[in-house]
Amino acid sequence: MLLGFMAVGFALVYRLNRDSPPPPQAAAVLVPAGAEVVSALSADGTVQITYSLDGATALAIFDSATGELIRTVEIGRR
Repeated sequence: MLLGFMAVGFALVYRLNRDSPPPPQAAAVLVPAGAEVVSALSADGTVQITYSLDGATALAIFDSATGELIRTVEIGRR
């Protein structure tokens, strides 16, 4: 009987977690005008955009829920 209750409890928790909606995503993020986007990645609650502008390469990290710029890191110059 205890095994039956455990199975029902497991099935209920599984279905609640499986059917939960995905986290919100920002509709758009902004990079500087004239920038060439090299790559884009969505991971760990962030959107990471690598772009080139005026011979420099930079990584812009945005919050994926709000689209707010968290940090910009200059990678190097050519």
